[in-house]
Amino acid sequence: MFTTNAPAGFPGSPWNQPLAASHDYRSLKSWMKLARELEAAKFDAIFWADHSGVYDTYAGSRDAAVQRAVQFPINDPSSLVSALSTVTEHLGFAFSANVIQEHPFSFARRAATLDHLTEGRVAWNIVTSFQRSAWRNVGYEEVASHAERYARAEEYVDVFYKLLEGSWEDGAVTRDLETGVYADPSAVHSVDHVGEFYRSAGPLPVEPSPQRLPVLFQAGSSNDGRSFAARNAEAIFISAKSPRGAATFVEDIRARMTETGRDPDDILVFQAISCIVGATEEGAQQKAEVMRSFLSDEASLVFQSSAMGIDLSGVDLDTPLGDLETDAMQGGLRALIEAAPNKEWTFREVVSKPMTPHVVGTAEQVADCIEEWAASGIDGINISFINGPGELADFARYAVPELQRRGLMQTEYAPGTLRDKWFGSPRVNDRHPAAKYRRGTAVESETPIGSLTAS
Repeated sequence: MFTTNAPAGFPGSPWNQPLAASHDYRSLKSWMKLARELEAAKFDAIFWADHSGVYDTYAGSRDAAVQRAVQFPINDPSSLVSALSTVTEHLGFAFSANVIQEHPFSFARRAATLDHLTEGRVAWNIVTSFQRSAWRNVGYEEVASHAERYARAEEYVDVFYKLLEGSWEDGAVTRDLETGVYADPSAVHSVDHVGEFYRSAGPLPVEPSPQRLPVLFQAGSSNDGRSFAARNAEAIFISAKSPRGAATFVEDIRARMTETGRDPDDILVFQAISCIVGATEEGAQQKAEVMRSFLSDEASLVFQSSAMGIDLSGVDLDTPLGDLETDAMQGGLRALIEAAPNKEWTFREVVSKPMTPHVVGTAEQVADCIEEWAASGIDGINISFINGPGELADFARYAVPELQRRGLMQTEYAPGTLRDKWFGSPRVNDRHPAAKYRRGTAVESETPIGSLTAS
């Protein structure tokens, strides 16, 4: 399930629609209830998008984002993880964190701690922030270039790997009650990283956690993002516009995996899907109408302006796409324009697409839609309830049994950590770049304890 730790949940959707207002993002009890319901429905994980700035591209101001609660306010999703793990046994927790928020040493320490507390159910969605406000919040004046953001991310994860895989040898922790020796000092190592963006001596003070590394997610669809994912990610989150587009992406990312020396199956591709389901098609359509009655063009424009890097406040929403002349169009906006069957689509139709569910209907109709996407070669779906987290109740009641009947959704959880469940092992495999930092199995130190010196 895709959401955010913010009032509306889904970015750009109304916070005050009934199925969104029923969940209070500020309340731990509300999150605990949602986590229990997700596990009862056999969801693999909850996935939080996140950012550390505010959407202020639209009209050159943050006012509309604040007024409409467009991912603002937004709380730290990782703060929820340890509490939610106490009311669940299998549900995974994938939280986003961008690489400018904190030094890789501090983040590695937090991630390893959460992996211990959840017994290995943590995933990290690696984010390179596009928000100028986020960069300014941590001391930068401007957003780094796209290429520099990914160069920074590459070094960030490299330090992360060194600390989590290279600080402690397997078997370093002995916990010998008789001798009082907790760990073998010869099996704990500095990492001594000195790079362009980061320096870190190590070792990480957290002993090895069940997964060592959280499961590694990435959500970039640009050329740089895909290359980064092919080298580092174990799961990738995409928002293809059609099953054909998803198939093209899957083919491309698996080819890139091979080029990096990894196997194509070393990565799982999750497609964003939104749906509204009811006992009848009429009931589902009625819920969709309620949702649409709360939609705000301004909220959607706030989100799209920031995501596209274009101020859309001066655009007449009824302007045909082909009539708008600007040098600013790029990325996702251009993809939407090129996907139009003709150039008579208006901007109103384009900006409303993220708030348009992939399918509205009965369990069978929802399952048909998901089955069509599954045939594209994706490995899973990251489902968003754009009318609010309260939609989970009907999805669990109606859609889950049908998806399970078709073999599209699990009926029971596999044992072990999140990585065990998805890949059959708690550790990243030897083809992953983090594996090169592993050290040999610890052996008993021959140095008398009294002779140890600080280093």
